[in-house]
Amino acid sequence: MSEYVIKASNITKIYKKHKVLDDLSINIKKGDIYGFVGKNGAGKTTMIRVLTGLVIQNEGQVELFGCSEEKDIIKERSRIGALIEAPALYLNMTAKENLELIKIQRGIPGTKCIDETLRLVGLRDIKKKKTKNFSLGMKQRLGIAMALLSDPELLILDEPINGLDPIGIKEIRELLIKLNKERGTTIFISSHILSELTQICNRYGFINDGKLIEEITAGEFSDKCRSYLHLKISDSSDVSIILENELGIKDYEVFPDNILRVYDEFDGEKITLALAKHNIGVKEVMQMGESLEDYFTKLVGGADNE
Repeated sequence: MSEYVIKASNITKIYKKHKVLDDLSINIKKGDIYGFVGKNGAGKTTMIRVLTGLVIQNEGQVELFGCSEEKDIIKERSRIGALIEAPALYLNMTAKENLELIKIQRGIPGTKCIDETLRLVGLRDIKKKKTKNFSLGMKQRLGIAMALLSDPELLILDEPINGLDPIGIKEIRELLIKLNKERGTTIFISSHILSELTQICNRYGFINDGKLIEEITAGEFSDKCRSYLHLKISDSSDVSIILENELGIKDYEVFPDNILRVYDEFDGEKITLALAKHNIGVKEVMQMGESLEDYFTKLVGGADNE
């Protein structure tokens, strides 16, 4: 059995002579929560449509659950639940009626799945309210419920927290983590709220102008972008001795122009006092570190993210 739920190789998609996806390859392992990061128009939704069979690529190959033959891929897509852009809802129906219709269309067995799914997304107690009277956030929750109804092994979500308030965002975040940990659901998620991705994802793929410019694990991202205490000091010649021998600080770097970075968690005031005893002045002290937004902006050359 393949360790990869998705292997997409050299995917190219062209619309009216415009190359929306350009030789893009991604690999998503079973159990991943994979954050797909890119600007508006970068190609994220098009790639999701390729994976779910809504769009056929011009070039390249998609492999799902170890299968690459078209007839097998069509069958394997039954193991996927997806929410792409805004959910398609019957506005004169209730949430439960919408799910009942989806259940019939997909041939999903059993009777308990609807109530259980509504409970998961926080809509179980909304009995008679028509979907047309739902808030944007409630509609988004129902869209996620539709994707979850068949208990998929792979969940693909395009901007799933769009329109949710902070409490709703927290609930969906906790739901996704729970699905991943307790059910082993692999999750492929795009979102413009990048700070949310850092709280749930273990891997990231950065896309720009239809090209995958980097894949990185959460651990690698943490190493590159970890927080640190930034100090600009008057003299760095003896600073290593002071940090190590007097303060027990081991994880730090000294840069040109008397810039000091301390990665160990340590009180900046204590460092300042210790340096002052040796007549080393501290001109500035700041807690710093790159966010996912900062990191992505650097990758794409300063453009704004979604």
